[in-house]
Amino acid sequence: MSFRDDSEDGRGDIRKPFLHTGSWYRMSSRQSSMMGSSQAIRDSSVSVVACVLIVALGPIQFGFTSGYSSPTQASIMTDLGLTVSEFSLFGSLSNVGAMVGAIASGQIAEYIGRKGSLMIAAIPNIIGWLAISFAKDSSFLYMGRLLEGFGVGIISYTVPVYIAEIAPQNLRGALGSVNQLSVTIGILLAYLLGLFVEWRILAVLDDNNFLFRDIAVYNFDTRPVLHSRISSLAGKLYEAKMGMTEDFESSLQVLRGFDTDISIEVNEIKRAVASTSRRTTIRFAELKRKRYWFPLMVGIGLLILQQLSGINGVLFYSSNIFATAGIKSSNVATVGVGVIQVIATGITTWLVDKTGRRLLLIVSTSGMTISLLIVAVSFFVKGFAPEDSSLYTISGILSVVGVVAMVVTFSLGMGPIPWVIMSEILPVNIKGLAGSVATLSNWLISFLVTMTANLLLDWSTGGTFVIYMVVSAFALVFVSMWVPETKGRTLEEIQSSFR
Repeated sequence: MSFRDDSEDGRGDIRKPFLHTGSWYRMSSRQSSMMGSSQAIRDSSVSVVACVLIVALGPIQFGFTSGYSSPTQASIMTDLGLTVSEFSLFGSLSNVGAMVGAIASGQIAEYIGRKGSLMIAAIPNIIGWLAISFAKDSSFLYMGRLLEGFGVGIISYTVPVYIAEIAPQNLRGALGSVNQLSVTIGILLAYLLGLFVEWRILAVLDDNNFLFRDIAVYNFDTRPVLHSRISSLAGKLYEAKMGMTEDFESSLQVLRGFDTDISIEVNEIKRAVASTSRRTTIRFAELKRKRYWFPLMVGIGLLILQQLSGINGVLFYSSNIFATAGIKSSNVATVGVGVIQVIATGITTWLVDKTGRRLLLIVSTSGMTISLLIVAVSFFVKGFAPEDSSLYTISGILSVVGVVAMVVTFSLGMGPIPWVIMSEILPVNIKGLAGSVATLSNWLISFLVTMTANLLLDWSTGGTFVIYMVVSAFALVFVSMWVPETKGRTLEEIQSSFR
């Protein structure tokens, strides 16, 4: 039976798809007509938000992986007899695994769908956490960390792309920012649980989180809402070729609300599919065309600058930085930074569709530049001031304030928005490859920053923050000159604007 049949008066009658695994979304025709358009809006929001909340469990594990090494360092080093350099290698290997996962992520997502990619990503993560929890020496730790990173690399590309593809344009920025919000929640959970839970048990807890996520994704997938290729232009191309047009219209109707007219959006997607189906691959020489090189430059540039700003170095070594600043309870201060980061990212989720992506990026990079300047000056002054002087104390306080301000301003823009923009602007026929390259670049720079931050801090704390400040200032120029505003525009409109 067709999802969209012609009625007697010639108009299309939209029938509600049968959700055979539950009645959470069923509504009779009479109820539908009584509730009107406001109910349609709520239906759309409930459906899309439900999808986003399910897939957002992945980035929570992403954040948990990033935050795991901070509270467990002392206990792991003691139990397994690791040196500082061996543990630093353990912490950094997740970035190496993520690079490999990033290389594969785009093609995996195109061939087996977004949902399938998330299911695949869980396998190495579960094995990795088990290897860590039962580790007797460094070899199992390293193997587990690499496997964790591989899964995280897939998640870091798939989730923001999936969210951007299913979200209506008026919610795409807010829902896209949920990805980074989930990451910060995962980091905070690792910090908090690490204060009370032994490191092996902590690894098992995250394994259970992955199992819970997979069960949720699998069960939810029996509804059309979480079809593995919903609203992806590449997915529409696949469905059109396979004669599955009815499937994507059914899924899209559920996502937008049963009383919403989706005919315009369906026609836009069909036109995009017709255009894309003429040729789905490009030659290397064609990358010289603006429609390809410009979004590539913007997407990759933002993700590289996001890491070069030094945020991972600051977060990974925050306890050491606070101790240098004179804070006695550095672990508690680190948890406080995690809480602040979650709150700031939550504010961004609320603001991004109101103020726009570009404005938030400008505010964020400006704030980061000023904050990092304050930190750098404070540490330079602290280095010359006598320890018993008020100037020494004030400098220490200002350095902490500057670090916190840097984390807050990063979370307001440079944290979540580059992933949102990357998922919006990449052309559909190179999205898989380009997305993999962008994600790989992000993880490569993250690895370099994480590995060098401690060395730079030992060389000169003030000098390290000067370097990060210069990068943030360049990021401000980059955003002001080249990053387009994507608020309120469909994915088709954004990508066609580069032609």
